[in-house]
Amino acid sequence: MPGGYIGKIARVNLWNSRVSCESLCESTLMKWIGGRGLGVYLALKEIPPKADPFGPLNKAYVMTGPLTGILGVPASGRWCSVTKSPLTNTIHDAQSGGKFGPYLKFAGFDAIVLEEVSQHPVYLWVHDGKVEIRDACHLWGADTHATTDAIVEELSAEVGKSEAKDIKVACIGPAGENLSRIACIINDKARAAGRGGHGAVWGSKKVKAIAVYGREKPPIANQSKFSEVVKEAMRKIKESPVTSESLPKYGTAILVNIINNAGIFPTRNFQTGVFPDARLISGETIASTTIDWEKQREEVCWGCPIGCARYSRITKPPFTGEGGGPEYETVWSFGAHTGVSDLAAVSKAHFLTNELGLDAISAGHVIGTLMELVQRGKVPEDVLRGLKVEWGNGEALVELVWRMAYRSGIGCDLAEGAKRLAEKYGAPELAMVVRGQELPAYDPRGVQGHGLAYATSNRGGCHLRAYLISPEVLGVPKLVDRFDIKDKGPLVKEFQDVFAVVDSLVVCKFDTFALWTDDFTKFMNAVTGWELSSKDLELIGERIYNAERVFNILSFGDGKEYDTLPKRLLEEPMPEGPSKGRVVKLDEMLNDYYKARGWINGRPTRAKLEELGLKWAADLLEDEGLLPG
Repeated sequence: MPGGYIGKIARVNLWNSRVSCESLCESTLMKWIGGRGLGVYLALKEIPPKADPFGPLNKAYVMTGPLTGILGVPASGRWCSVTKSPLTNTIHDAQSGGKFGPYLKFAGFDAIVLEEVSQHPVYLWVHDGKVEIRDACHLWGADTHATTDAIVEELSAEVGKSEAKDIKVACIGPAGENLSRIACIINDKARAAGRGGHGAVWGSKKVKAIAVYGREKPPIANQSKFSEVVKEAMRKIKESPVTSESLPKYGTAILVNIINNAGIFPTRNFQTGVFPDARLISGETIASTTIDWEKQREEVCWGCPIGCARYSRITKPPFTGEGGGPEYETVWSFGAHTGVSDLAAVSKAHFLTNELGLDAISAGHVIGTLMELVQRGKVPEDVLRGLKVEWGNGEALVELVWRMAYRSGIGCDLAEGAKRLAEKYGAPELAMVVRGQELPAYDPRGVQGHGLAYATSNRGGCHLRAYLISPEVLGVPKLVDRFDIKDKGPLVKEFQDVFAVVDSLVVCKFDTFALWTDDFTKFMNAVTGWELSSKDLELIGERIYNAERVFNILSFGDGKEYDTLPKRLLEEPMPEGPSKGRVVKLDEMLNDYYKARGWINGRPTRAKLEELGLKWAADLLEDEGLLPG
């Protein structure tokens, strides 16, 4: 196959410790690309949609894409995890940066499939085209930093001390071992395949870590064409103020003041969209007070010309610590969402999520949910064991992260996520979730298209299925009226389809501040030797999105009933700020969205699925009586 992108997969049967290798045919890769797309294809073929996410029938896919590890492709140092989520029961992918993804490719594999359940804790050693299963009993219970260091030390004798720095590790912490539904997978100590509980799926399979090492460079089919594409892409990235100035200088937390000034910075569990102390946790404040600029350079993801990564140190008690981040989503979830304005407490909570293996968005979000439950008198005092859970309490914030990871006391309820927490204490309406996944750091009442993207996200509450903040707030590629609902349906569909491709290539979505479909098509063709058009790529994105929806329908009956938002966002007008008086006008936008998708009440029709080459998926729905129309 031109370019050598053959989709080499290692299948690891954890029950009998057998490893087998296979290569996918070119026709399959041209329909699904890799990463998220290939993951959903394999999942729909291999995972019974009603399977218990913690059971042996669920699988965990560790995926790269055709652009992963290709030097010159901007921000190609990524990988993704695909599985059935224990948080949402949806098909779910979680993307991560750092250096693990490229080194998996260098080790000779495009993907690893974890099957069945191990009888004891193990880790995988992937190197030089081989996969070995090794005992990890001595690592069970360790945090992600200790696990990474221990594995690198163990394996350094095999690759040599000088080469040990190139061993990259993805692992779970205590949260994953304890099956927290919001546990993540941490690689390179500070990068997370964060959302949806993927770390808990690894924990259920007794997989502590995957270590990768190799020197095999991915080939490029057309080097001269590739060089031209790189030159043009880098020009665009340098010309974009977002990718050349804002992100490199201030990181993702540059958004704090921007989003707060728009009146859509969710505060105290989405009770308002304005946080008076936003400046205290902003990217500008972080850059001038806590960033270790020397260490920060080491945090930049492999092959990234943007460099949004941060490394922070907190030197004054009681919240001393250091580590990668904090990022925008973190300073929101542990900051405005919980009413905490102490940057040290916010940073410490973030460091702990990386060490303990928790999704930082969901962890902070669920703590905010608890705080409102306490505010409303829903939680008995004895459950809190004397902890003063109230808005703005940084000490409680940090303590609750610990309790969540170890399922201690109220932490056991927090580990289940906001939806299950709010239901247990009799106030389900306080859970700001979509499909059971906690919403991130943008209040959709002031960004209508973004609200539609939340509601129709196949993996649950997510800002990265379609980042409508780009056109509605940042003006990229052009500014659209954020309060207007006109044409938002087709716009959300376009972003969802393109982002599905980006997640399948696998590259960083920050590229999309400067690049779009034409650019990604040129990159893919140069690397693989294919001759796909931009329209072909958009069709692939649409195929992926429809296949995800099919899995969800088969799993729990997904459709219009689930394409919704919390009542607070639909019925309670924003109380203050620039978005005052607004609610999300979802129903009006949903009709246009379904029309653009060719769906009926949130479900793909047979005609649409067959148009996308998914007749077999339509047959699956028909067999269960789930086709609309």
